[in-house]
Formats: sequence, C-alpha cells, structure tokens
Amino acid sequence: MDAYESARIYKEKTKAWHDKHISKREFKEGDKVLLFNSRLKLFPGKLKSRWSGPFTVKKVFPYGAIEISNNNGEPFKVNGQRLKAYFDGFVPEEAKVVHLDEFDVPYSH
Repeated sequence: MDAYESARIYKEKTKAWHDKHISKREFKEGDKVLLFNSRLKLFPGKLKSRWSGPFTVKKVFPYGAIEISNNNGEPFKVNGQRLKAYFDGFVPEEAKVVHLDEFDVPYSH
C-alpha cells in the first residue's frame, strides 16, 4: 500500500509542476498565428523550422480549440497549444558594417 500511496503523491506533484509551467495563450479573431507541426516526416531537414504560417484566427472555441485559416481561406480546427502569436511587420535593427581597412593597425608577427 505504501508503494501505491507514494506513486499517487509523485503523480500529483508531477502534474502540479507540469500544469504550473503551461503558458496561457489567449487568441482572438483576426490574430495572426504560427502553427507548430510535430510531424517529423514532413520536415526532412534537421534545421528547418517546425513553425508554419502565418495563419489567421477565424473563431475561438471553448476548451482550447481554435479555428484558423490559411491564405486560401480554408478553415480548419487545431489545439490552441500548437499555436503561438505571429508579430507582423517586425523590422530587425540595421546592422552596422565595419570595414577592416578602416583600422590603421600595423601587422606584426
């Protein structure tokens, strides 16, 4: 009986830790999102991104189901945990180019 009790306590603690680390994601209609694709066979390249999109949120259902559509407007339902927000219009900071011939450093052996 002690083993069963210990296993039950361990499972409760593990579930509490897991639930605490799940990020709450709230989406509304019209949001742009990226979809995580967990099917490894579709991605032959090891370094290829597993996020596809962007998609548009069409409808939010209770209990985490979300209907999204692609560029063609074809809607389909996915679990909200497979989505993350897409920030459109992100412009990276311009990189500064430094030419090495600008430095007047004598070469020594």
